Amino acid sequence: MKRADKGAQLPRIEVVAAVFYRDGKVLACRRAPGKSAAGKWEFPGGKIDDGETPERALIREIQEELGISVSVGSLVDRTVTTVGDLDIDLACYLVTSALAPARSSDHDELRWLPVPSLSSIDWATPDLPAVAVLTSPAFAPVSEQP
Repeated sequence: MKRADKGAQLPRIEVVAAVFYRDGKVLACRRAPGKSAAGKWEFPGGKIDDGETPERALIREIQEELGISVSVGSLVDRTVTTVGDLDIDLACYLVTSALAPARSSDHDELRWLPVPSLSSIDWATPDLPAVAVLTSPAFAPVSEQP
């Protein structure tokens, strides 16, 4: 696990996020007004509950947020980022689903972006390390969505 920001020990939350990759595009979700980080783009997901594995948490969060079932694939990136007075330990995984997300309970816009265009939008700070991995020349997803 990497650490994006160095500093004193702060309260930490563990979070998981889904990277939907299809036809050379990645799903970005914009935080809705009234939500923390409103207007910022992120990969969908949420907090890991006590006793949950990251994979189980991601399946639950995507079902709650996007209303679809996913299969969790390989880890794209895991980085701890300090935001305000909190350390966010974010693990982003490639996911597959038979259905493309069409709505979100936490976002006001869903957008499929070509990988080279990912850096053109205003991402939430914890998601930036995963964006860097996805846009690096070395990134090669194991498999595409069906």
